[in-house]
Amino acid sequence: MTLDAVLSRIDDTLPEALDRLVELLRIPSISTDPAYAPDCARAADWLVNDLKSLGFDARSAKTPGHPMVVGHGGEGNRHILFYGHYDVQPVDPLDLWDRPPFEPELQDTPKGRVIRARGSSDDKGQLMTFLEACRAWKHVHGALPGKLTIFLEGEEESGSPSLIPFMEANRGELTASLALICDTGLYEDRVPAISTQLRGLAKSEFTIHAASRDLHSGAYGGLARNPLHVMAQLLADLHDPDGRVMVPGFYDDVDELPDTLRSQWQALSFNHAAYLGDVGLSVPAGEVDRTPLEMLWSRPTAEVNGMWGGYNGAGFKTVLPAEAHAKVSFRLVSRQDPAKVLTSFRKWAEARIPADCRIAWHDGIEGSPASVMAISDPAFEAARTALSEEWGRPAVFVGEGGSIPIAGYFKTILGMDAMLVGFAKDDDQIHSPNEKYDVESFHKGIRSWARILARIA
Repeated sequence: MTLDAVLSRIDDTLPEALDRLVELLRIPSISTDPAYAPDCARAADWLVNDLKSLGFDARSAKTPGHPMVVGHGGEGNRHILFYGHYDVQPVDPLDLWDRPPFEPELQDTPKGRVIRARGSSDDKGQLMTFLEACRAWKHVHGALPGKLTIFLEGEEESGSPSLIPFMEANRGELTASLALICDTGLYEDRVPAISTQLRGLAKSEFTIHAASRDLHSGAYGGLARNPLHVMAQLLADLHDPDGRVMVPGFYDDVDELPDTLRSQWQALSFNHAAYLGDVGLSVPAGEVDRTPLEMLWSRPTAEVNGMWGGYNGAGFKTVLPAEAHAKVSFRLVSRQDPAKVLTSFRKWAEARIPADCRIAWHDGIEGSPASVMAISDPAFEAARTALSEEWGRPAVFVGEGGSIPIAGYFKTILGMDAMLVGFAKDDDQIHSPNEKYDVESFHKGIRSWARILARIA
């Protein structure tokens, strides 16, 4: 079979693939520090040259920040876009690294062989799995495995300031029928997974004002309004005793989990006790009638991220503070609209502010919606089958508790769904010293993409 020949080629050329990854990892493409701008440009140029060697028509596209790498190649009935990012996080604190972060090394560990370097897992090692799959396919077949667009960003680790303008300005070039993203991981470090829903995010920071100045608690206590008391009551009222959010209309646009996903998630046998135990907790909070995985992946939340006011130094300063401050965020799911949620929250909060107090909002009505992929697209089931064949265990559709903005932008700007497949592990120490990527993840990741492309491209 031709796929078998591609897989054999991947196995036979793994040392050369690792050499190429090492070469890319040596480039310190830290996007958030202007001092590394030349290195980001150098990483973009390296990828352009690599894509050209595979037969892509590739270029490094200038932006107000770091370059975007765009390549087009191949022919096929379905146009597929692959996204990754070549920029990396800063390396501080440097003294906690066991070796220089941009001098990659293959190491043998008790859990297997790894490649140790900044960016090895997030995201250079992951994006190279896709390019190496294309390389093996091209060698065996003399052509790329379908009509492909490669889109590699250089600012993902610094907030992607150029991403939306670039996508809007290049809609025609970037729009495909499906986007593939390799910036996620295996479920519990062993089960291949496709992320099919991501929670959105809305944030609000505000201040409750009371007296015109801090007051002596002996002279005014019991008579004057204390804004910290008001804030504490307001935030306590945000949830009912069963864990439901009390903002009016909060659940109006929340869809129930489909039975097919519910059964898959239940089959994962998620150990919430161990998950919480890792951070010193034991009892699940949140909605009492929902499973832990539902609460993590498919239910919305309201969280108090910060609350402060008054005197916080050593000892006591017996005052009634003039102000109390808080930061509240909402993780959104399904069809929840960030603007609708924040507007409702503001009205709800303002209705609870007593006389002699006022509330001031410090940010706008904005946020990012959730992303829910159309798994009715046969490509999703085909990819799940391909991953199951490679990893020797059933692949699963999972959710993500956090947000991956690019998946949402593909939907809202380019009108296409994204399939998120990755091979990272929880102990890869991304964003931390001594980042690593398992050689098995790299090797089987390449083989996985070859299998997926054989089925969908």
